[in-house]
Parts: sequence; C-alpha cells; structure tokens
Amino acid sequence: MTSTQLPLDLPHREALGREDFLIANANEAAVAFVDRWPHWPFHTAVLVGPAGAGKTHLAQVWCARSHARMAEAETLREEDVPLLAERKAVLLENIDRLPPTAEPALFHLINQIKEVGGHLLMTARVSPAHLDITLPDLQSRLRAALVAEIGAPDDMLLSAVLQKLFNDRQLMASEAVLTYLTAHMDRSVAAAQKLVAEIDRAALAGKRRITVPLVAEILRRDTSSS
Repeated sequence: MTSTQLPLDLPHREALGREDFLIANANEAAVAFVDRWPHWPFHTAVLVGPAGAGKTHLAQVWCARSHARMAEAETLREEDVPLLAERKAVLLENIDRLPPTAEPALFHLINQIKEVGGHLLMTARVSPAHLDITLPDLQSRLRAALVAEIGAPDDMLLSAVLQKLFNDRQLMASEAVLTYLTAHMDRSVAAAQKLVAEIDRAALAGKRRITVPLVAEILRRDTSSS
C-alpha cells in the first residue's frame, strides 16, 4: 500500500533580482529599456505584456534601482498623488484595471511626475491605445507614453523559466522533463508558474521524483478539468 503525504503550502523564495531575470527575444527590448533608466526620453512609460510574462519582476528590478514608490492602479486615490510624486520615481501596477473613478488621480499623477522631473513606470496587459479610458486628457497622456513590450515566451525562454521556477522551490527537473513540458504546456509564464506549483504538490504528496510520467499525468489532469 502506497502512503500519501499531505502536501503543505510552504512558502518558497522567488529570485527577483536583475541577475535572475531571463533574457530572450521576447523581452530583450523591454530589459534594455529598463536598463537605460534614468536616461529615458519620456517621463512616463508603460511596460506591456501578457499575464505572467515577467512585467512585475522587471518592474521590481527598476524599483530597486530607482527607489520608486509602488502603487496599484485599482486602489489609486487623488490624495495619494502628492506623496507618490514626491519620490520622483513611481511604479503603478496594472493600469488595465484602473477604475473610472481613479482616472483623474492618474491624470494628476502623470502631470506631477512631469513637473518634478521624475519618472512614472506603469504595467499593463494591453497597450495604452487599447485601454478603456473615458477621460480624454488621460487618454492622450497615456497614448503619448513610451511603450516597452514583453512578448510571449519562445521555447528557449519557456524552458529557462521552468528551470528557474523549479530552482526557486529547490526542486530537481531533468532536461527531459523540461523538454516535455515546453512541448505540451500552454505557452505562457503564468501557465509555467501554475504547473510547477502543481508538480511540487504532487511530488510531495506521492513522495515521487519529478519525472516525465509525473508531469504528463498532471498535464492530462489539467486538460480534463478545463
């Protein structure tokens, strides 16, 4: 009879430094743009890419260099603007989730950042031209911002991301496992993050090594449940 261990959701350390960011064709232009700070030609910029593409990681690299204040677009308020702009470097995450009530606050933040000679870096899943913004003045400000895009990962980047995710959890994954996953999984970093977490739980629960049969089983289970 095979014993099953109850997996615990223990925290794991994610490596989020500049040296840990994996560079490939899909993101090299965005990385080069962030590395050029503070010599940006504009005061406002938008880092655009699909979910899990590495926007937050790259934005945090910029925050570490610029000592920026961080805020979420969903909770941005007008009274927050003076304190944010005071630092002269601000990261505003997920502007594609900006509620209409927060549009005046973002408009004022962009203006104040320009007035103090600072920089505002925003993240979004879509380009500013495709944001559902109702305030015309804010719409024009966002469309004038510099845009740096992160594309979907290619095979090389996806394999490297998987390896990093396994390493973050102190797990061993063979080249065969990485090749199998890259060929059969959904092609996104978000999917890689979900899969590695599921593989970790399954390996711990069944006291199994991470092998191709194990990851194939998890992929089949995910496919049948979707």
